[in-house]
Amino acid sequence: MNNNQKTAEIEKVLYTARTKTTGGRQGTAKSDDGNLDLLLSPPGSKIPGTNPEQLFAAGWSACYIGALGLAAKKLGILFPSETSVDAEVDLGMNGEDFLLQARLTVSLPGLERDIALQLTELAHQTCPYSKAIHGNIKVTTTVI
Repeated sequence: MNNNQKTAEIEKVLYTARTKTTGGRQGTAKSDDGNLDLLLSPPGSKIPGTNPEQLFAAGWSACYIGALGLAAKKLGILFPSETSVDAEVDLGMNGEDFLLQARLTVSLPGLERDIALQLTELAHQTCPYSKAIHGNIKVTTTVI
């Protein structure tokens, strides 16, 4: 991690998510408002539950769609209601180090490819998840 990089500070908090996780990858995660109550399980296991990589992929892709919508609005483009983002998050190793890498496949039906590519670039500059991981993990974005 680059400790020399200046971290932007929030001036106005819009929302705070609060969860309590117990048991790690074989435990539970619950939100303080009761809307999230999940069993956790390691990736690829037969144990019922989800894993942190799936949760990250779901959260990031949902946020990224919102950022795509903001980018479309900024450019005065009608945002396709059928927009979708398939997110794949890999958990892997390099030697003894655990690492993540990710792929986003973006579908913006009805938009010309150059416009769609412009929106995906702008969305990465807006989406807090994209900004948080920029330069920290390998990310590939594909427009279909």
